[in-house]
Amino acid sequence: MESLNDRIVACRRCPRLRAWCEAVAREKRASFRDQTYWGLPVPNFGDPAAERLIVGLAPAAHGANRTGRMFTGDRSGDWLYRALHRAGVASQPESRFANDGLTLRGALITAVCHCAPPDNKPTNDEIAECRPFLREVLESREWRAILCLGSVAWRETLRLLGAKPLPPFSHLRVHRTGGAKVVASYHPSQQNTFTGRLTEQALDAAIAEWLV
Repeated sequence: MESLNDRIVACRRCPRLRAWCEAVAREKRASFRDQTYWGLPVPNFGDPAAERLIVGLAPAAHGANRTGRMFTGDRSGDWLYRALHRAGVASQPESRFANDGLTLRGALITAVCHCAPPDNKPTNDEIAECRPFLREVLESREWRAILCLGSVAWRETLRLLGAKPLPPFSHLRVHRTGGAKVVASYHPSQQNTFTGRLTEQALDAAIAEWLV
């Protein structure tokens, strides 16, 4: 996993994404103007010996692209790590900075894309360029369970696992392929949490299903 993370951080396959991430890191948000942004592809995070995987979409421009750690420094991460802490997976309920002491027990977090995309929307070509990294994670071991945050993560994960036909996405849908149990959840984005599409109880339910 360390070698894979090194290759992820060094990746320059998508010029649009690299230019965007670097520009955001230079210009910064006013509230973070005194911080040094990461501005690089964001590596996988979690327990190297994990048997359970979480797949997100991509880093947030002022979240993981700033801090350098998956789901760290933004509202989505606030929701995810609170839920993981309630479930006994995360050592603490907050994830503010990469060196804040947070650890995960038995879980690894990865993403469909490792660079922050404009408007949180990577193109199909950018997803394809990053796909080998997700494939390598999926093939690195026999995963007991995989939690997919959002429809893109669900589609890409099941495609790489060889599911045919691809089952439609819906919250709490479960699909078994090979030895893995794949669980779908709405992504804890502000669009979903502010509108009530995803509640803390619904996210807890998805994580509980993933942990069974």
